[in-house]
Amino acid sequence: MAIRLIRKSGDPVLREKTNQVKKITPQVIKLLDDMAETMYDAEGVGLAAPQVGIAKRLVVIDIRDETGLLKLINPKIIARSGEETAVEGCLSFPGIAGEVERAENVTMEALDPSGKKIKITASGLLARACQHELDHLDGVLFVDRVSRFVEPE
Repeated sequence: MAIRLIRKSGDPVLREKTNQVKKITPQVIKLLDDMAETMYDAEGVGLAAPQVGIAKRLVVIDIRDETGLLKLINPKIIARSGEETAVEGCLSFPGIAGEVERAENVTMEALDPSGKKIKITASGLLARACQHELDHLDGVLFVDRVSRFVEPE
């Protein structure tokens, strides 16, 4: 595994719409492992492939609860409900935080690293992290959704 460079604000890859992963290869598995290591090293709760310069639909999330580390391939949100506003930050925008309105609950489908289709129902921080990371896959950044910038915690 390796820690990769996290792309920062202004890097054009952060605005790219990503491509579906057509085949789960050893390179895809290694990339997911590297992304997880990079996320932990940066003390984040999620990381999307564009944040390490790769325009693929890959996400890792770990909100440090019983769910553990999620390695998601081609994730998509299939249902949303409720709404809540909370402060978010982003590893690609260090030192910036803002209030963002998101769905309170989401249901996602994705493939796990073994190629098995999984369904995740999330609320709270996990739902927020899922929405934040999936936005990255479509070139949408949290600063696009901020209603008010605040001092980072």
